[in-house]
Amino acid sequence: MPQNSPEPYEPVLSAEVRAALSAGLPVVALESTIIAHGLPRPRNLSVALELEGIVRSAGAVPATVAVLDGRAHVGLGEDQLERVAGDTAVRKLGHRDLAPALAAGASGATTVSATAFLAARAGVGVFATGGLGGVHREWAADQDESADLRLLARTGITVVCAGVKSILDVPATLQRLETLGVCVVGYGTGRFPGFYLSSSGEPVDWTVRSPDEVVEVIRAREALGGPASALIVANPVPEADQLDPALHDRVLAEALEACRERGISGQGVTPFLLDQLTRRTGGASLEANLAAVRGNVTLAARIAAAATEAT
Repeated sequence: MPQNSPEPYEPVLSAEVRAALSAGLPVVALESTIIAHGLPRPRNLSVALELEGIVRSAGAVPATVAVLDGRAHVGLGEDQLERVAGDTAVRKLGHRDLAPALAAGASGATTVSATAFLAARAGVGVFATGGLGGVHREWAADQDESADLRLLARTGITVVCAGVKSILDVPATLQRLETLGVCVVGYGTGRFPGFYLSSSGEPVDWTVRSPDEVVEVIRAREALGGPASALIVANPVPEADQLDPALHDRVLAEALEACRERGISGQGVTPFLLDQLTRRTGGASLEANLAAVRGNVTLAARIAAAATEAT
């Protein structure tokens, strides 16, 4: 486990996170992209503080991850959270961007792939996020696939999420996760969640129904050994908080058609579709997103606490 040190490229652990890990207390990693790029200001800061508060109320320690001035941080102070939330120059960093960002002294918010990598590097075993990246629609034409998938295929961390973003090709993403050997379990569901929706309609092979059952899966994986890979705990947003499925399907179909008409492709597709969903649902998609994140953070903290009790 890395400690605060003069080594310039080692992750810097906050005093709270370092103490918790040393004492064997539960810690939950949180990404920072949702703070810097996923929510409007100033609400993004209040949500960041709320999510950390949820982790603490469940008896765990939050470890929000970001890169500041060329140093990777696992655990942020309130002033650092304020900087990530308020500085428009903060970049978006995936796993591939970490080395150049550190070398250049840059600052950036970490995506799923970068957060999972740095959290695992620091010894944090549980990570909560909203939805994973995955295989994009029309993959056969452009072969666009999120870096999240390959990184999770070689990183031993438990990720609690609400599935993958519904703008993606969900069946292809599940097939890709299977090919990469990434274990997926549904939390209290036999259907893979649809991010804004409680169900994508796609089945999952395994269902767990309590944090203790998740911990048993983690322990069995550790005992078996083998290649390191993530355990995906797919936790659906409550039906009462999901985006209206009919509205979701109509807006998404119209946004995809607009993409084709405007010639939007590659990396421009995802932000366009997400923006369309937010605008054309009157912000309802954003509220469903936040409901999912809150639920995932709560569950991740319960899993981390159960894992600590089991050791």
